[in-house]
Amino acid sequence: MKRALMLLVFLIHLFTGKTQTIDVSKYPVYNGNDLGLKYSPAASSFKIWSPPASEAEIMLYAAGEKGTPVSKHAMIKGNEGTWTANLKGDLKRKFYTFRVKINGKWSNEVPDPYVKAVGVNGKRGMIIDLKKTNPAGWEKDKSPAFNAATDAVIYELHVRDASIAANSGIKNKGKFIGLAEKGTKSPDGLSTGLDHLKELGVTHIHLLPSYDFYSVNETKLDTLQYNWGYDPLNYNVPEGSYSSNPYDGATRIKEFKQLVKTFHDNGLRVVMDVVYNHTMLTEDSYFNQLVPGYYYRQTPDGKFSNATACNNETASERAMMRKFMLESVKYWVQEYHIDGFRFDLMGVHDIETMNLISAELHAIRPDILLYGEGWTAGTSPLPEAERALKANAFKLDRIAVFSDDIRDGIKGSVFEHGDKGFASGKPGMEESIKFGIVAACKHPQVDYNKVNYSKAPYAAEPYHTVTYAECHDNHVLWDKLAISAKGTTEEQRREMHKLALSVVLTSQGIVFLHAGTEFLRSKNGNENSYNAGDSINAIDWSLKAKNKDIFEYVKKMVAIRKAHPAFRMRTAKDIEKNIRFLDSQPEGVIAYTINGEAVNDSWKKVFVILNGSNNDYSYLLPAGKWKYAISPGKQANEQSLSARHVTAGEKIALKPFSCTIFFNE
Repeated sequence: MKRALMLLVFLIHLFTGKTQTIDVSKYPVYNGNDLGLKYSPAASSFKIWSPPASEAEIMLYAAGEKGTPVSKHAMIKGNEGTWTANLKGDLKRKFYTFRVKINGKWSNEVPDPYVKAVGVNGKRGMIIDLKKTNPAGWEKDKSPAFNAATDAVIYELHVRDASIAANSGIKNKGKFIGLAEKGTKSPDGLSTGLDHLKELGVTHIHLLPSYDFYSVNETKLDTLQYNWGYDPLNYNVPEGSYSSNPYDGATRIKEFKQLVKTFHDNGLRVVMDVVYNHTMLTEDSYFNQLVPGYYYRQTPDGKFSNATACNNETASERAMMRKFMLESVKYWVQEYHIDGFRFDLMGVHDIETMNLISAELHAIRPDILLYGEGWTAGTSPLPEAERALKANAFKLDRIAVFSDDIRDGIKGSVFEHGDKGFASGKPGMEESIKFGIVAACKHPQVDYNKVNYSKAPYAAEPYHTVTYAECHDNHVLWDKLAISAKGTTEEQRREMHKLALSVVLTSQGIVFLHAGTEFLRSKNGNENSYNAGDSINAIDWSLKAKNKDIFEYVKKMVAIRKAHPAFRMRTAKDIEKNIRFLDSQPEGVIAYTINGEAVNDSWKKVFVILNGSNNDYSYLLPAGKWKYAISPGKQANEQSLSARHVTAGEKIALKPFSCTIFFNE
């Protein structure tokens, strides 16, 4: 993206209030890896990047909020646009901010973007010894074994939602360490929190933003506050409201590490939801105070561009923003042992940056898991061909995109609340589901003209696709069914819900589940609960007992997927060669076979029938001696499966809104 740096001249509004022209190509690129704080008991050194500054200062404070500086120190201009200060003595537990003078005007005091520990509400950096934040046994922490991206069963979870309800049985409610508690139970005696995640059998816990975000006031945690956290403040610091003491910068670090270690010890990997595409603050952001305009894209008239619908969009193609993103994700992997990242509005970022991130992270962790939203929330000045969009997924190096094709194919458009999908009886969605079953890879039996959104395959390999039916955005699945499938009974909607998750868990690609879907979580119809509070967002653990049959069904489907590589093939060629859709099916029915033997599955052949209609069918089985794996009304355990045989030419009852799986050995 050198072209963008060399040619782009943009207008920005500086602190003087005047519009000025700045040639970004004149800004030097700093190639060192020591921006921010470097602490030792003998001295602390600080380095920031601010090429337009004529002066720079660092202020030391005794506390993370209020009070006046205990000292001020002029910084020395260094090479490549940097400013440095080396302060002698042990400054541990002191707090600090920077300010720079540009065009004769001092900026606001801010911690630098690279800050790794902060005081309450993240307004001042904190000087700590990171080595002292490691929990016991941290040096021996090891991620659970993981072989291929398509083996992942991801579970998306908000830290506070998981434990805040009175019936969670968790002591440290809403905290990192609450999720690390073992042996917690609901009043019904069923496992909650960590033990529930283990029981369900998922492989990766995707934590909604857990870096330091803006919207929750950490000095007022005794008042009701809530946010998903897609409003970044400090990218390299854990969120203070999830810690037991947000005033002490070391506490949140140690407790988040403890959560990661506990998950690892219990067979769970950790994915961080990261939001590098925008900042909560724009003119006053920590980026913009030090280098006005540089980290953001601009429109031709000099305004902040807004492909994120959050008042700004970052410029990943510019060298120092790219450097920041790369060093940030590497820091989370190396310091916190993070196992993967979900990139919010990844379509805002350029492909070159995303592929560089992938290459460097895979060099550190070959089993890292990377995926993101392959779209934007508005137009961007960055050309579409250069953006990490869904349509460009084949250009991405070991990075997946969410498939909205199968999402809306399953349950209907997220933007049309009354729209139905395949699982709720809408005819004509079969090709969209087939497109999702093959993970958006090329397949000769998919009629792309009938796929809801994508009229051509966009995934080069199945690891390019995240297969899902719901996430934190839009209505949860159970609420969507209640809205769109009006006139149906609750029992019918329960079957629809099971069918929807069955489609997800039997399809190729990387599987993604939203927390609580396994027992019909509801948000009372709230479509966008980002700040709706605990009454809407808290996971109600009584639902696990109320909907125990749904939980057991989903648990069973997860176990089948994990046990059988036929459902998680690693290459597009394997999918094309070994999945065969049966022609001339009744309306609303999809049937296909998988050659499991070709991928070393103990199930030599698998036969899946999905009935998305409200019709009972007497279905004639193809040639073969089949055994039931999943059949409506027959939730058998593995030991009894061999007792149920179905022979070729036999007719079986195909129930409405159902998934039936047969296999032979």
